[in-house]
Amino acid sequence: MNMISSTLSETESAISAESLEGRTVRSRNKVVVLDPGHGGSDPGAVYGNRREKDDTLALAYDIGNALEQRGIRVEYTRIGDIYNSPYEKAEIGNRSAADLFLSIHRNAMPVPGTGSGTMSLIFGRGGDAETFAKNINKELAKTGWKDLGISERPNLVVLRDTALPAVLVEVGFLDNENDNDFFDANMRQTADAIADGIVRTFAEQEKQTSDVEEPGFYMVQTGIYRVRTNAEREVERLKAQGFPAFMTFKDGFYYVRAGAFRNMENAVRQEQELRKLGYPTLLVKT
Repeated sequence: MNMISSTLSETESAISAESLEGRTVRSRNKVVVLDPGHGGSDPGAVYGNRREKDDTLALAYDIGNALEQRGIRVEYTRIGDIYNSPYEKAEIGNRSAADLFLSIHRNAMPVPGTGSGTMSLIFGRGGDAETFAKNINKELAKTGWKDLGISERPNLVVLRDTALPAVLVEVGFLDNENDNDFFDANMRQTADAIADGIVRTFAEQEKQTSDVEEPGFYMVQTGIYRVRTNAEREVERLKAQGFPAFMTFKDGFYYVRAGAFRNMENAVRQEQELRKLGYPTLLVKT
C-alpha cells in the first residue's frame, strides 16, 4: 500500500469514528453561510422607495437568529450595506468550511405586479442542493407563500462556484404590493420556515449517513473531490455502470463511494470490478 492510500485510510477511519460517536453533537455543530443578496452600490431590484438589498439583509438577520436558536452556527457574506461581488461571496462560502450556503433574494418581473410567490434556484438537479431547495420551498408554503418550485441556474456564480450545497431563494416579488405586505407582516414566520427547512435538510443528511455508514460496513471509495459537480458526475457515471454509488461531504471534500458491505470479500470483489474499469479504488471500513 502506498503512503497516500495509507494516510487516506487512516483519515477515513477517524472520520467514521467521529461521525458514529458524536452524531448528536455533530448536528449542533452545523454551520450555514447566509448571503443577503446585493448590497452597497448594488441595490438589486427597486420598486418605489423599496430596495431588494434592504429586504434581504433584514430577512437574513432574522434567519440567522432563528438558526442560532436551533443550535446552528451562522456566518454572513455581508453585515451592513456593503458590496461583495458574486465571486467574493462564493469564496467566502468556500473558506468557511460550512455545511450549506443560502443566498437570499427577492424577485421582480418586467411588468410590475405580474409575479407572486417564492422559488428556489440551484446549480443542477440531484444531490444535497436539490434536497435543500425542496425543504425550504415546502416550509415556506406552510406559511402561506405560493410555491413556484425549483429552477436550475448553472450560470449563477454563487451556485456554480460555491463548493458546498448552495441554494438561492427568491422570497416574494418586490414589485408586487401583496407580496410586500405579506413579506413585512410575516418576516419572522418566513425566517422560521427557512430555518426549519435547513434543519430538515441536516436531519435527512444525518439519516442517510446513519443508513449508509453504520458500523461494520466496508465501502469502496473511487474518488475525493473539492468541486461538488465533479463528484456528482462520477456518482452518475458509476450508477450508469450498475454500481450503488453515493457521495458524502466532510471537511471541505466530496467522497464518492460505491456499495456498503457487511462481508469484506464482497467489497473486495466489487473493488476488483471497479479497478478493471479504471477507477483508483480504496477500501474503507466504518
